Amino acid sequence: MKKICFILIVFISYGYAAIGQQDSTKKMENQIRKYWFVLLTNGSNVSQDAYTAAKIQRGHLDNIGRLYNEGKIKVAGPFGEKGDSILNSGLGIFIFDCPTREEVVTLLKTDPAISAGRLAYHIREWYTAPIGSFVPGKPAVKF
Repeated sequence: MKKICFILIVFISYGYAAIGQQDSTKKMENQIRKYWFVLLTNGSNVSQDAYTAAKIQRGHLDNIGRLYNEGKIKVAGPFGEKGDSILNSGLGIFIFDCPTREEVVTLLKTDPAISAGRLAYHIREWYTAPIGSFVPGKPAVKF
């Protein structure tokens, strides 16, 4: 009798777990929200000397860290190689968590590589669930 009760409890527990998982999946689907995908491409001014280019790059990385710590950039990074894809002209990406395109443009203008003309950008709306890296707000671990 104890074994039967134990088996029933296990089956009931698994049933509740499965129902809870379905509920959380439905909740996640209802929480899809808009982010901003930014494709970084070559800019129109890449003629700086090596020292100036290195200084601009350092500022670019520092700016990414600042925006990440503020919770504005959720993902940033360069592509590893060029290929035969639609992203062929891309050098890297940002994914911003901002309410408007205008705010994204304002934040992009704080990037020394963009303001110097070394990088250009294309902005697209992008949607996902606000989980993992995409939880709203400032990150728990700073860059």
